[in-house]
Amino acid sequence: MRFVDVILPVPLEGMFTYAVPATMQDKAQVGVRVLVPFGRSKTYLAVITRLHDEEPVGYDVKPIVEVMDDTPVLLPQQLKLWKWMADYYMSPLGEVYKAALPLGMKAEDGYKPRTELYVGLAQQFCGEQAQHVALEMLRKAPKQHETLTAFLSLWKEGREITREELINVSHSNLLTVNTLVKRGVLVTYEREVGRLNHGGEPHPELIKPLSPAQQDAYNALQFQFLKKNVVLLHGVTASGKTELYIHLIQQALERKQQVLYLLPEIALTVQMMERLRRVFGNRLGIYHSKYSDAERVEIWQKQLSQNPYDVILGVRSSVFLPFQRLGLVIVDEEHETSYKQQDPMPRYHARSVAIMLAQMSGAKVLLGTATPCLESYYNARSGKYGLATLTERYKGIELPEIKVVDIKDLQHRKLMRGPFSPLLLSHIREALERGEQAILFQNRRGFAPMMECRQCGWVPRCQHCDVSLTLHRSMNQLTCHYCGFTYSIPTECPNCGSKSLQSQGYGTEKIEDTIRELFPEAHVARMDLDTTRTRNAHERIINDFASGRTNILIGTQMISKGLDFDKVSVVGILDADKMLSYPDFRAYEHAFMMMAQVSGRAGRKDKRGLVVLQTRQPSLPVIRQVVDNDYETFCQQLLSERRDFHYPPFYRLIDVYLKHKDDNIVNTAAIEMGSRLRQWFGERVLGPDRPAVARVKQQHIRKMVLKLENGIDMKKVRKYLLLAQSQLLADKRYASLQVYYDVDPV
Repeated sequence: MRFVDVILPVPLEGMFTYAVPATMQDKAQVGVRVLVPFGRSKTYLAVITRLHDEEPVGYDVKPIVEVMDDTPVLLPQQLKLWKWMADYYMSPLGEVYKAALPLGMKAEDGYKPRTELYVGLAQQFCGEQAQHVALEMLRKAPKQHETLTAFLSLWKEGREITREELINVSHSNLLTVNTLVKRGVLVTYEREVGRLNHGGEPHPELIKPLSPAQQDAYNALQFQFLKKNVVLLHGVTASGKTELYIHLIQQALERKQQVLYLLPEIALTVQMMERLRRVFGNRLGIYHSKYSDAERVEIWQKQLSQNPYDVILGVRSSVFLPFQRLGLVIVDEEHETSYKQQDPMPRYHARSVAIMLAQMSGAKVLLGTATPCLESYYNARSGKYGLATLTERYKGIELPEIKVVDIKDLQHRKLMRGPFSPLLLSHIREALERGEQAILFQNRRGFAPMMECRQCGWVPRCQHCDVSLTLHRSMNQLTCHYCGFTYSIPTECPNCGSKSLQSQGYGTEKIEDTIRELFPEAHVARMDLDTTRTRNAHERIINDFASGRTNILIGTQMISKGLDFDKVSVVGILDADKMLSYPDFRAYEHAFMMMAQVSGRAGRKDKRGLVVLQTRQPSLPVIRQVVDNDYETFCQQLLSERRDFHYPPFYRLIDVYLKHKDDNIVNTAAIEMGSRLRQWFGERVLGPDRPAVARVKQQHIRKMVLKLENGIDMKKVRKYLLLAQSQLLADKRYASLQVYYDVDPV
């Protein structure tokens, strides 16, 4: 009897064994999907990971119901990567499966090939004489006669004709075509067609020559790749890193290798897709969540075919795609926290997974950014990674001038107009008069972060989470940004009955309204999570701004990431303090990166740009380091602090979370688990504590942090964590307790 081990898309540890009926043994192979029973009545699509003859002991083995594929949908290397991710990120293998495959490949009836209706000539009218008879028969039906004449003209070209094409060419309609089918002159049939855009022919001659500075960086990269498999390219904003990437991609294609090009945000794929498609044409494939599930299934299938895309441009989920001959992985804007998956499991970092994927494939990895994350910078400086630098902006354009404005002093003197300093407003006005553009950065969406009663201080809060509600005036509702629950806006305070409710603070929506009032002649757009929910929203907003149809762009961190706009002369950072005061050891690192990146949007072509940085703490060293673009000093200071206080890159972190609907139960469980962990890890365990948001979706939360020195045996660490978890969950009191981990949190 033959057996298979399979991965099921369920949040349970390990794999499951099923018997293979004799009739299916020829089709069962590693990497194919099989339909299997699970529990009393459910069936799932599972993936075979192993075939063997070892009959399990102690239970009856159920047989698989059906083999779904003729050939594997997963390559051996992908299964290996899945297992590594499950182990490293302490996630059930089934959760990796759920994250990796498009929905249509996990559901029994999920994916249906796209078909199109074609029109053919009935068999009895294939001869020339018969066609004359048919045309004569239709003399008294001029519309049908014209349609058949048009059809025969196309048909004689020896190609297939869609029904839609026939209607368009003959200027007829569906009724006329259907009548010809009913009369037995024409027949219709379906043909499977792809959903993918083929992108035209490649044009490698459109690759731009490198500037001397770019050529030096390119040569340095080539030299570093001889010694290291991972190389960091540290290039200032607008230095032309993309051109280096294109040259490296072309070189990989000449070696018959595939390339994975990762970006942190869907928004960035819009401009990058246009640039890469001009050069690589139909050799380029795009993969991200704004594509339909069916399109993602077809890209997956194409990557398994004999004619896969040579270049894939995508966001973090692209690391799961099958690659048959991967030679180069580019992680652009490698510092971005968007590469980290937060919820649901697996909580993976796409940069780390990409490096492991490349290692398994024998490929090289290029990490590119103007502001490297501290771990990557340290790895490059310590020799673990290679390092190449690009310190000169393209065409010698200067880095923007950054003017710091003390808004605390201006507020005291009542000179601020809402969140805008007089200096910022005057520069925006001057830019508009010159026909230039401005970008305003406020990393908080919605109209206002909260509402408050001026009489008693009451603040509306979410019923399900420990957070205040954000006012979204355009939708006329209060929204919880943690669980998504919405509430109507109260007309009076439920605590004291006062009607003096007012919004507090500024979100992007309120910034937009204020700017429209101050500059009624300007065309204003907003780019945040609320305005980019639809498939083509990113593209529309970016194209409108790039073409000049929009003068002022307001946005959250989406606008800070690598977008190129030629006419932006002014950038306003409205509130640096919100980023700097965030309760996290990475707050200064993230704030520096965001301010440096959004500043880099200014002065992109033939002119030095201006950045107005508004803060209440102008004397902070980090503000001066942003102004001077002094990344080296900034990093050295941070590294010194991280070493002293046992943080990455000198220590590894694992966050341990416990959740339960009962606060007392989760509190007791956290104390017990913390006690167990201290037996093994001692003072490396911090907590348990309530996190900043201690209740989400009616679940109360406790958090512990493990600080683990570099070089510690991580296999033993994971073993002890899972042992403590299993001992805890064996207690009936904790039957519905959730325990999960965030490895390498950002």
